[in-house]
Amino acid sequence: MSASGAFLEVTDLHAGYGDARVLHGVDLAVGRGEICAILGPNGAGKTTLLRALSGMVRVRGGVRLDGMDLTRRPPDALARQGVAHVPEGRGTFMPLTVEENLRLGAFTRSGRRRGRAAVEADLERVCAYFPVLRARMRQAAGSLSGGEQQMLAIGRALMLRPRLLLLDEPSLGLAPMVTEELFRIVRTINEEERTTVVVVEQNAHLALGVAGQAHVLESGRIVLSGPAERIRADEQVARSYLGYRI
Repeated sequence: MSASGAFLEVTDLHAGYGDARVLHGVDLAVGRGEICAILGPNGAGKTTLLRALSGMVRVRGGVRLDGMDLTRRPPDALARQGVAHVPEGRGTFMPLTVEENLRLGAFTRSGRRRGRAAVEADLERVCAYFPVLRARMRQAAGSLSGGEQQMLAIGRALMLRPRLLLLDEPSLGLAPMVTEELFRIVRTINEEERTTVVVVEQNAHLALGVAGQAHVLESGRIVLSGPAERIRADEQVARSYLGYRI
């Protein structure tokens, strides 16, 4: 545990692409087992923040998980520490079957957790959350609907048995009913497994309904932080930063 008591602690984080700086000194802390929503307009740096947390972009500053310094470690090292990233656009391997995609999620596990019995048990666990995947095991991922592909992407991340789950725009391109079901499942996973979740989401109203806390990014800087319920109920905040009216 870090000195602040946070499970995930981000300190003065700067990140970007080449000479283009996107994040400018981001500070945030997320408690163990919490759901944290990252909100803000397009181009605010939300996706870059998740990429920074999963080692996909170069950073300056500090990232600590359960007291361990993960700054500037590569993605495979972060995966072995239990960081699972579901990117925008899902990132499934379309020619592979659903089962093959799920098994790939266990690839970075080590020791007994990578054994056959453990992997089979986790396949059952994932199918309990997403029953539709059980019926699609032999199908190519590319043949699934958008909602099913998103379920597969999250299921593959769960095969890692993550301590920290990063979700980037899980509702993108999905029908409202599918989105609501997806968020219900994410909340169930959080409650049952105490997995810490950081979710970037354009549907601010829905994200704030499942999150315990929220941070609003604007131009690469956090401009607002607080309990999700308070941010959700503030009409001025909703109009100014989140793009909806209460």
